[in-house]
Amino acid sequence: MKLDGILPFARKLIEKAVAPGDIVVDATLGNGHDTLFLAKLVGNSGKVFGFDIQNEAVVKTTKRLEEHLLSDRVILFHSGHEHILTKIPSENHGKIKAAIFNLGYLPGGDKTIVTVPTTTISAIKQLLEIMAPEGIIVLVIYHGHEEGIVERDTLLQYVKQLDQNNTHVLQYQFINQQNAPPFIIAIEKR
Repeated sequence: MKLDGILPFARKLIEKAVAPGDIVVDATLGNGHDTLFLAKLVGNSGKVFGFDIQNEAVVKTTKRLEEHLLSDRVILFHSGHEHILTKIPSENHGKIKAAIFNLGYLPGGDKTIVTVPTTTISAIKQLLEIMAPEGIIVLVIYHGHEEGIVERDTLLQYVKQLDQNNTHVLQYQFINQQNAPPFIIAIEKR
């Protein structure tokens, strides 16, 4: 297939925005795959700030980073992403080049603990406030469950009303696949 799958496309968007030495955010740690990817991208002089409400996600991510000797460039918060503005030190505000969200539930974890639109939208608003110009937010939306449908619909409504003078909003989605495949919303700060 010549078209990029959802996760490879998400990573390509991030790679375009991030260089060694940059500051980035993993808003939903999950099992640590994106955190590791981001830690490699920012290099020795960069910084990753990671958030998750589940201790299990923080533990798995910490272990993954330690296995790759990259813990020194990552700060993890056992906290929801709606606290980005207060958790990320102010000296980093205006310098964040990218953020990624994998919305839904922790793969292999408790499926009753899910991301919700109120905290996700709060995090997006905060990121847009403290990101660098041309910074990008990538949302991978998993909507194959009841709460995911609510989050999907609420987020789509929210991003469609973002001012085009301040942001570019992209939706990347395979529209002929069954079983509610994930899709991407990318927001670039102008």
